[in-house]
Formats: sequence, structure tokens, C-alpha cells
Amino acid sequence: MGRISMTQRSKSGVRRLAAIVAVSVACTSLVQGTSAAETGVAYVSTASGLAVIDLGRLELARTVDLSSAVRGLAVTPDGKYVLAADEASGDVAVIDSTNLRVVRRVPIGKNPEFMRMQPDGARAYVTFEPAASGKPPGKGEKDDDSGPPAEVAAIDLSAWTARSFLTGGRETEGIEFSPDGKRLSVANEGDDTVTSYDKQIGKLVQTVDLHPFGNRPRGIKVSPDGTRYIVTMENSDNLVVLDAALKVEKTVPVAKGPYGVAFDESGQRLFVAAARAKLLQVFDARTFRKLADIPVGDRCWHFSLTPDQAYLLVACGRSNELRVVDAKTYRPVKSISGLKLAWGVVTYPKANGSLDTH
Repeated sequence: MGRISMTQRSKSGVRRLAAIVAVSVACTSLVQGTSAAETGVAYVSTASGLAVIDLGRLELARTVDLSSAVRGLAVTPDGKYVLAADEASGDVAVIDSTNLRVVRRVPIGKNPEFMRMQPDGARAYVTFEPAASGKPPGKGEKDDDSGPPAEVAAIDLSAWTARSFLTGGRETEGIEFSPDGKRLSVANEGDDTVTSYDKQIGKLVQTVDLHPFGNRPRGIKVSPDGTRYIVTMENSDNLVVLDAALKVEKTVPVAKGPYGVAFDESGQRLFVAAARAKLLQVFDARTFRKLADIPVGDRCWHFSLTPDQAYLLVACGRSNELRVVDAKTYRPVKSISGLKLAWGVVTYPKANGSLDTH
């Protein structure tokens, strides 16, 4: 091995020092709310706004108070803005991630809920329900399916304007993009369908009737290889597996009340939030053999992996917490409490989850 010169040692030392300084500055800035992207951050929607989680320390770093309960969340691909569906005000709050201030509001419509960011960041799509009360039904109650159907608004992020992009079915919930980017598919829990639209113009091109296979479709996710879609059926406690052309392949039984669904980055595992069973279930994504039942809290609808795939972050609404679980051993790591009616969670850098995909 050749000798290392003093100049090489000096340069190497400078690089190491620069890396240490960069990490230190990023961690400090996250706590102060000036920048979070470098260290990794999770955003959790709650009944009072937005909670910001430091993923380096797995601790609550900041909160952003908004006018009402927040549900759907999305992060721009560059991490600069967080979009939060603000229920009472009927708009989407746009939050600057560097200072956690609301910099604008984009009017949507009554009861904005589920949101997905287009992979290139040009648009975000938001479901809203003019007929709904905005509150989940109480025990023993049914949702009111009367009134006008749900709609999906498209936000143009270059102009920060929104328009009603398409009319969905009753109580439109999950949104997913086709692998080629040409279609947008939505799960309509009120009429047991999945509808698929031309993503450029919002024209309906296909309706999949799921009545024979279950009840109340909520979450929808396409596999990383693009070969199949998974739809969670909340009231029949099963999954419907669709092929790339949205033809039903099979159903898979799961625990009670499935909603959020996501693949891991490799596409080998499938995670399902079975909210009424208080479980996050793990399946082999090809054979659908169950790998694990992970106990979580009450009404855990949505979740995300961390950017390094090390942890699962599970938003548990009626437990008012974010559960942190080891993504390999499935053992509990910690609970971050005090998050009133936590609904959803997304991360930056982006990671696979029920509200987002890498």
C-alpha cells in the first residue's frame, strides 16, 4: 500500500469535519424548525394541525397549529412544501418546511380528505366529499351515502390553483397512479367500486364493481413492479387483488377493518393496517402468506416506512399517538404520544407508505 500524503490526510480530515458539521447543523435546524430535510423528518396529521417528528431521535420536534383537523398529507419531491388537507376550512394549507409557516391556502371544497402527490410534483390530487359531515360514524352507525358523489380536485403546483378534476363514486378514498402515469384510480367506499380515469383530462375509462368481492374499498396501492393493485375492503375484512388491467385475480382474508396499505421498497412485503383489530399485518407480497401480526393502538388507519426502511411509523387516531415499530423484527420501539387523533403520516426523504410511495 502506498503512502498517504499530508495533503491527502488534510483533505480527508476536512471532508470528515464537513460531514460532521452538516449533520450537526441539520439536527439543530430541525429542532429550531429552520430545515428538516437533511436529517429525515415525518409529518403527522392531527386534530389540531401538523406534528413534525425528528427521525434521527424519533421524537416530536415541532407542531404547526391549523384551523381544524388535518387528514391527507403530501410532500413535494424536493421536500420544500408540505400540503395538508384542512377539514373545516375546506382548503389545503401549504406549509414551508424550512420555517413551518403556512405560506398559502388553496381552496378545494367541503371535507377534503385523502391526498396524493404526482411523482413529478406537478400536481397533487385531493378527494373531497360535499355530502359528508366530515366525521366518522359512531359505533353502530352507518355513513350517510345520500347527496352528491365525492369529487377529486387537482392542484397545479406551478400556479397553486385547484380545480375539480373528476367526479368519483360515493365517498372516494384512496388514490393511486398507474405505473405508466397515464391513469389515476380511486377507491369509492360508498358504492363498492374502483374507478379509473385518464390522468390528463379526468375522463372515466373503467369501473370495477367490487360488490361480489367485499364491502367498502378504502385503500388502493400498486406494486412496485406494476403487475398488480391491492384494494383494502374495510367492512368485509379482506383484500382484493387486481392485475395491471384492473381485473380481479383473488381475494385475501385479513384482520378486521383494513384501510391503509403499502408495499415495502423491494416489493417483497405488503403491510395492511387492520384498524379495528388494532394490528398492522405483514404479508408476503407474492404469495400473500401472512408473516406477522404487529399489535398497535386504536384506529390506526395510515402508516409509513422511514426513508431508510428501518422503522414503521403508525398513526393511531384513538390512541393519540404515533407507534414506532422495527421494520425487520416487528418489535415495538417506542410510542410518541400527545398527537390528538393522529390520522396520517408521510416522510421526507420520501418513503413507501399508505399515503405516499417512493
